[in-house]
Amino acid sequence: MLTSGYREGPPPPPHCDFLLTSREWCFASRATMAECGVADSPSASPVHGKKKAQQSPVCSSSRSRYQVGSPGHCFKRVTLTKPTFCHNCSDFIWGLVGFLCEVCNLMCHEKCLKNLRVTCSCMAPTLVQVPVAHCFGPAGLKKRFCCVCRKPTEGNASLRCEVCEMHVHADCSVFSCADCRLCHQDGTQTLDTFQHHWREGNLPTGARCEGCRRSCASSDVLAGMRCEWCGITSHAACYAVLPPACKLGRLASVLLPPSSVQLSSRNYSKMHCYRIAEGSHHDMDTLDEVGPSSPVAPRETPQTSSSESAKQAVRVFDGDDALKRGAFRLVSVPRVTRKEELVEAALRAFYLPDAPQRYELQALGTLQPLHSEDVLNRNGTLEHKKDAPPEAWVLRAVPLDTEVLKVHACWLKTGLSHTSISISRSSTVDSVLKELLVQLGRQEKDSSNFNLVEVHMGSKQVLRQVLTGEELLLDKLQEIRKVSLRQMNQTRFYATENRNHVIQVSLLIGGLPLLLPREEYTQLVQEHLSVKSHLVTISHMYGSQGAVVLQVSCFSEAERVYMLAKDTAVCGKQLTTLVIPHILHNKLARGACPMLVFVNPKSGGMKGRELLYNFRKLLNPHQVFDISNGGPLAGFHTFREVPRFRVLVCGGDGTVGWVLGVLEAIRHKLACSEPPMGIVPLGTGNDLARVLRWGPGYSGEDPHHILLSLEEADEVLMDRWTILLDAQDLSEDASQGDPDSGYLEPPKIVQMNNYFGLGIDAEVSLDFHQAREGDPDKFTSRFHNKGVYVKVGLQKLSHTRNLHKHLRLQVDKQEIELPNIEGLIFLNIPSWGSGADLWGSEGDSRFGRPRIDDGMLEVLGVTGVVHMGQVQSGLRSGIRIAQGNYIRITVTKPIPVQVDGEPWIQSSGHIIISAAGPKVRMLRKSKQKQKKSSGTKDARSESPSSREGGH
Repeated sequence: MLTSGYREGPPPPPHCDFLLTSREWCFASRATMAECGVADSPSASPVHGKKKAQQSPVCSSSRSRYQVGSPGHCFKRVTLTKPTFCHNCSDFIWGLVGFLCEVCNLMCHEKCLKNLRVTCSCMAPTLVQVPVAHCFGPAGLKKRFCCVCRKPTEGNASLRCEVCEMHVHADCSVFSCADCRLCHQDGTQTLDTFQHHWREGNLPTGARCEGCRRSCASSDVLAGMRCEWCGITSHAACYAVLPPACKLGRLASVLLPPSSVQLSSRNYSKMHCYRIAEGSHHDMDTLDEVGPSSPVAPRETPQTSSSESAKQAVRVFDGDDALKRGAFRLVSVPRVTRKEELVEAALRAFYLPDAPQRYELQALGTLQPLHSEDVLNRNGTLEHKKDAPPEAWVLRAVPLDTEVLKVHACWLKTGLSHTSISISRSSTVDSVLKELLVQLGRQEKDSSNFNLVEVHMGSKQVLRQVLTGEELLLDKLQEIRKVSLRQMNQTRFYATENRNHVIQVSLLIGGLPLLLPREEYTQLVQEHLSVKSHLVTISHMYGSQGAVVLQVSCFSEAERVYMLAKDTAVCGKQLTTLVIPHILHNKLARGACPMLVFVNPKSGGMKGRELLYNFRKLLNPHQVFDISNGGPLAGFHTFREVPRFRVLVCGGDGTVGWVLGVLEAIRHKLACSEPPMGIVPLGTGNDLARVLRWGPGYSGEDPHHILLSLEEADEVLMDRWTILLDAQDLSEDASQGDPDSGYLEPPKIVQMNNYFGLGIDAEVSLDFHQAREGDPDKFTSRFHNKGVYVKVGLQKLSHTRNLHKHLRLQVDKQEIELPNIEGLIFLNIPSWGSGADLWGSEGDSRFGRPRIDDGMLEVLGVTGVVHMGQVQSGLRSGIRIAQGNYIRITVTKPIPVQVDGEPWIQSSGHIIISAAGPKVRMLRKSKQKQKKSSGTKDARSESPSSREGGH
């Protein structure tokens, strides 16, 4: 059975309200630990009961700890000096006394100690069911709490996972473990059941407990639990009694379940697997390294009443790796400190739950151990040297002759969580596997058919290493501890059966020349990437997009090709490469219609990036694509075998046109050739979104509500048009036979969804486009963009109405006489220039009422900038000229043109507009949903067609 996320902790031991000394607390914590990579030696027996605590021969600490049911915590009584809230029940702590965990900073009432269910951060590796690394990136602007130290994450040194609700400080990220969501299979496991994946804290405002229906959210502390798949919330004391099975919540019909996604990824980082652009995360690899230039502050809390003058900061390293990198932790201890107290403080600083008797401190430089009877600063040397550097020590594990190794049998498929096996100096991997098979009752199996795999559950990458049969395990454990004690705490051992798994890694290579035959694409790939032909084949070709899909049957070859392609250019164009998952469409639920989401993070300022982050959390990240990283092709190729799906595009009208263009080019290769498409408007004009009732622009609506609205939206048809631009020299010199005076360009084909303009409106759009290209950082808001549009338009007031002299127009093969105009506009939708009604609402017997699916284009004219301004203000409409489905324009001189807001200078020649194949299916927001979400809005926030139903 496969489970994911938090596992319920062990039941509370009897008499959980007794007091233990510091050393006894460590023993008791170890007694309740579960699923660690290595257990204590058999000689380290736990201590239970008040009587044993009183008769314990070990020396007492300066203050006692309070034993609780949840393992790992080290509570002390503190005096509160400011308003404080309980992390367990999120209620206010009345009075002056609270109980603070010295490891994870959890604060709670005295009454909450007995039923505390929140596990300490030092025990997080023991709760991981399926090791999945996080994808850390820069944190957002909202207030969040660190999931490791439980303190607010403020400033630039905070990180968040792009896939789940893990928020951490940069220096705390190394102490978090690989407990992210499991979003796919890797081909070696089978998803038998699907359970909740719980994450503590940072709940949305107004969240209510699924068990008791009371409020469980808190904006003051890290409190409450939430399933990161179905979204249900609960108190920490209530979530354990909820049914373990997760039904994916209200978004189940649009969500891609992990059981239906397969991705072979051995050592690819999760950034690569989820196609997360590495540009903004380039510096993340160094943020978790704590060095001398930015040491971690002593672990103090504002509630403590200890005097700062009576303490000192001691530098502690956890192994050779930390020494090499200069990464240490500052431990704050009293100036007169015994060895046990300093070891305990160091264990807490590194979030290690082991007993202090297992460790010793060695002075840096001499590497001599600190003995039990030694007292740090016995002579008060630092008391007289205020500017002396802190003491430096290395925390080491005491070598043992025997240990207990915990082995997890059968990767991700086992009834037992682990099996404990005693190992000695002579124990090898083969002997441990034989003993494991005996304990599991499978002694008839040949141990040579099994491997012992070392798994390091790092927060950013899960690393697996198969151990050789003759390797001595006790030496292996001691070697890991010598390198890093923190690494040992995040290491597990799995016994896996040898099977010949079929390895298939799909890589989408883009940036190749267009419309080449398979043989030439194969030659280009072989020439520039030096692929091994017996391991790499081209499985799919997209000539119109200049892309191929490589099927690689070897992990190392796939990793080599992936990295090499990112640094390779073909014909002067940089290649792009993406890891593509495989959707098992036969495992989708009956009637499921998953959502394919494209987000342009460059649109809408920071709103695009936040939407990308939110949709990755709400859905499976394998169905959310950053369109700036490889374009829409990756998403459509991933969903090529899904029989039914919907598309959501988050961006402006240009982004929507881009996606529709790619869909038109490859629809014949999709099982669902006509997926309906919804829009989240992030652009400046957003005319198509207005017509489909999605609003004039995204204003922070809850992404969860957006997905629900899309699920209930209506499907409508929309025309698309093909524009053939055949530039020819029509000047008098060329007609007289001078070949050097003219030019001839090949035909250019573009697709139109909204409108096509020639003249003054295209010229204003072109000036705006050039201003934005010159300084793109200033164009991050719709308000500023519209201001620039107005400024550019005012500069065109002196233009004369002579455009009609340079154009000849045919509509349905009939010559149309043009009036004195400065701009000619062809409309496919009844919204132009950020929601203006250019056609008007007046009836006209010459023309029919415009519809987005009537197969007709509306031809209108404007006399200049003043006329355009009057249309924008609703005072006038455009000059109605014609309606038709086949347009031919003859241009006698270069002129500005624009298609859906993309402008350029078009040379003289012929322009032909005709219908572009089948109509496309769009999603129009239902009127009932629109009333609930919009409320009272400005009258121009919707186009006339949306008020009339879009037809």
